[in-house]
Amino acid sequence: MQIREWKYKDILKISEMEKECFPKEPWSFKMLAESFGSEAFHGVLAEDGEEIIGYGGITVAADTADIDNIAVTEAYRNSGVASAILGGLTEFARGKGVKKIFLEVRVSNSVAMRLYLKNGFKGVYARTRYYSDGEDCLVMSKEL
Repeated sequence: MQIREWKYKDILKISEMEKECFPKEPWSFKMLAESFGSEAFHGVLAEDGEEIIGYGGITVAADTADIDNIAVTEAYRNSGVASAILGGLTEFARGKGVKKIFLEVRVSNSVAMRLYLKNGFKGVYARTRYYSDGEDCLVMSKEL
């Protein structure tokens, strides 16, 4: 497995994976491309050979950052790929002088919550009816 920065040519494959991993509210190709074009955004992906098996993105603003999303294809889940992606995003943020990273996770996504807790994130508060289907989210953060 190799972790590297996104390239523009990767966005189509990432948008396809986004639909598979987040069928309720996937980011569109346009949303991903607009994020990629922002100087505040940094994306990394994981590859197995030439196959993209996971990706993640972070947006940095001054001394804070927001994890936008992390996704791993089903065949590679629970194999350390998401932790490697999260580690790459965290190291990028640290290099930019970020002091605190935030993220939002669906309250039903216990797998993601375990990943974040294992990597030093803590629950901060919940946002009720945050998602379009009415589900709440948990806001989590990590001090760097």
